[in-house]
Parts: sequence; C-alpha cells; structure tokens
Amino acid sequence: MLFDTHAHLNDTQYNEDLEEVIGRAEREGVTHMVVVGFDRPTIERAMQLAETYDFIYACVGWHPVDAIDMTEEDLVWIEELTAHPKVVAIGEMGLDYHWDKSPKDIQKEVFRKQIRLAKKVKLPIVIHNREATADIVGILKEEGAEEVGGIMHCFSGSPEVAMECVKMNFYISLGGPVTFKNAKKPKEVAAEVPLEKLLIETDCPYLAPHPYRGKRNEPSYVKLVAEQIAEIKGLTFEEVAEATTRNAKKLFAIK
Repeated sequence: MLFDTHAHLNDTQYNEDLEEVIGRAEREGVTHMVVVGFDRPTIERAMQLAETYDFIYACVGWHPVDAIDMTEEDLVWIEELTAHPKVVAIGEMGLDYHWDKSPKDIQKEVFRKQIRLAKKVKLPIVIHNREATADIVGILKEEGAEEVGGIMHCFSGSPEVAMECVKMNFYISLGGPVTFKNAKKPKEVAAEVPLEKLLIETDCPYLAPHPYRGKRNEPSYVKLVAEQIAEIKGLTFEEVAEATTRNAKKLFAIK
C-alpha cells in the first residue's frame, strides 16, 4: 500500500501512455495518488483524472512561478472547486526565487491569498519552496497556516527547518532526491523526522529516483522512495509504506 502524495499525471509527457503508467503504479502497490494542478489547464486535467479514477484525488492551487498570471476570477474558481469531494488540498502554492517571471511581492500576495482561502474552506495546503525558506516559514507563521497544516512538498531543506515545519502542523514529503547518492540533506531529514510526520511522493514527471535519475518519473517509482527511507530509518519497507499511507489519508481526510 503506497500513496504518491504529489504527482503531475496531468502533464503532457503522459499523453501517449497514461493508462500504462497508471497500470504500472497499481502493480507496484500504489493504491492512492494526488494529482496536483497549478494553473488553469493543469487544474482542469487534475479534476478530469480525479473524476475518472477512484484512487486519484486532486489538489488545486496556483504555482508561485505563475503568480503574476493569477486573477481574482481564478481564486474564486479554485474556491468553487474545493467543494468537489475529490479535491483534498489547495496548492501547490508558495514561493520560487529561482525563476524571475513573477516578482517576489506578487508571489507573496498570491501565497497569502491561498492560505487564507484554505483556512476558509478548511483544507490542508501543499507548499512549493525554491530558494525561499525563510520567507515561506515567516508567511506560514504570520498567516496562521498551522490551523489547516499541510505538506512541505519535495522537502530539500535542513532537518532543523523540517522540525520547525512539523511544529507548525506540516508533514514533510520526500521524493526522488532522497535516493540520490550525493543528497545529504534529504537523507538527514529522513533520519530525523518522525515516521508519523513523513510522506512520500514522486513529483512526476520530474525528479526521478535512482536508478532512473534524469529520466521521466512516474508514480510506480514512489516504491523506491519508501525503500530508501526504510533503509535510512532501519525499518521494513512495509512499515514505511503503511505509515506514510496512513499519514496521507489522515491529512487528506480519506477513508
């Protein structure tokens, strides 16, 4: 039983073989997936997938790189979608200081608006963070995001920051990088964060785990993430798979 908490099966890279990709995931024991939409086209596709497959759920929000494109109408639309029973979270949202398409002040404004929306509709949030840790932690505290909690998606920070986020009612989600030989921080985070606060993900089609690094990622590979965490923590694969699935179901309110 594996739960891929962050997948982009709505990406065009799966246009030719989506059924095969989903089939491989099922054969590897992936029983649940959350497909994340982050702009109009990807949100629409995430909703389609969630309505087509029993075991796929949707997360809807606006990516910080594209924050400059989000309108008030988009925010209203996202709020309307949260009434759908298969929408389990809002995001991915946050800050991305690597790309300069959207000015930082606009990113912060869009981030705050989505946190406030999540509190209004009582859904957890999924955080995208790239080179913006201090500002993200600050905004989460200022906006009282602890009230809804959520996920630090594909976490790449230090164990100290991870534990600070755990105290704010967030789960720490690890993906392919934890399997990379030179990835010191994700391995330290896997070792230090309690199992009851860990989640697993692929972020597919990106960040494929070893030995598929550099190739297209897919949900079936989430098993490799669980295996690596089990090795780091001195646990069985089954213990990690069961715990991370239980954690995700609890967060997303899935029975």
